[in-house]
Amino acid sequence: MHEHRRTPKAALIATGIVIGLGACSSEPAVRPSGSSQALEDLSCSVPESEIFVGAFRDGIPALTDPEMQLPGFEETSLWQDDDRVVGMVLGDQPIAVPLNIFWWHEIVNLDMDGYSVAITHCPLTGSSLAFDREPQGGVEFGVSGLLFRNNLMMYDRTGENESLWPQMSRGARCGPKDGQGLDMLPVVEMTYGKWRRIHPNTLVVTSETGWDRDYSSNGYPYRGYDDRSNPELLFPISGDIDTRFPPKARVLGVPEGTGGTAFLYSELNRLGDRAVVTMESANEDYVVFWDEEAWGAMAYHPTVDGQPLTFEVRSEKIVDEETGSTWNMSGQATGGELAGSRLEPIDEAYVAFWFAWPLFQPDIQVWSAS
Repeated sequence: MHEHRRTPKAALIATGIVIGLGACSSEPAVRPSGSSQALEDLSCSVPESEIFVGAFRDGIPALTDPEMQLPGFEETSLWQDDDRVVGMVLGDQPIAVPLNIFWWHEIVNLDMDGYSVAITHCPLTGSSLAFDREPQGGVEFGVSGLLFRNNLMMYDRTGENESLWPQMSRGARCGPKDGQGLDMLPVVEMTYGKWRRIHPNTLVVTSETGWDRDYSSNGYPYRGYDDRSNPELLFPISGDIDTRFPPKARVLGVPEGTGGTAFLYSELNRLGDRAVVTMESANEDYVVFWDEEAWGAMAYHPTVDGQPLTFEVRSEKIVDEETGSTWNMSGQATGGELAGSRLEPIDEAYVAFWFAWPLFQPDIQVWSAS
């Protein structure tokens, strides 16, 4: 499994132009184009010089309750096993949103089974996060068209006195709700083929969105932007990019305050096709599962019903030492005494490109397989 299956078709899109997504500007934002409220009228706790206009408001249309279907149906036939998805489990129902959808929409608002969630992915920072909308009154989030440090700035499009919410800040940073955090919900990013083998009853967002977009695997609108060694960004940042690792390398991060720990996929893969990393932190201990076939990783609380578990890899399977039960990358016990049990994910853990992590978690530490 290679982290990037697309060969760049051309040089990076010139700064200031995002093909197919709307007009952009490489100048700092003065007002959200198309918005009813000027940026200068919003009080921001982040430097406004680092906010740029990427598109007009809702020029990238967030989806609300899009059509979902089981794998194998015509409506989901466009998705290929190597496509990446953002997966989550709401109650007992697995749900997957292909990155192919997020390239064009960035936010999926879902209301189902008593949950109000926003599943989000920013193509420019490679970041996949989900938020509980209920504490914010169930407001839907839309794409403001503004970017802070190249990261999606959401806005509460069905609420009053809109605020701006940078996705990787995980809270409002401009407007009347400035300083309010968002409750995160756990998501796992992996290949579609692996996700549906783990969750054969998953619902998948279909390509029938009502918008005329190229959702195929070849429809990526940013050309070679996500090539792991491509250092170019669409908009300037303050200071230099951290060049210790390839800028677009995928990284699972577990934030803590202004720091936390970053797990590069390439480092995890040094341990083998499957790997377990046990971590001790100031807040709580956790375990990271790695699966090369899924090209994905996730962090979990290492307990089931109050019983602490210790994990290792035996014969290319993740097992716990206490019961010998086998576990998959989604934190489910697939065999043994604990079959059917599920580990609780670390809500705050999420995936993003390497360059973005130090911009939002300046004290982050990097885990090494050495």
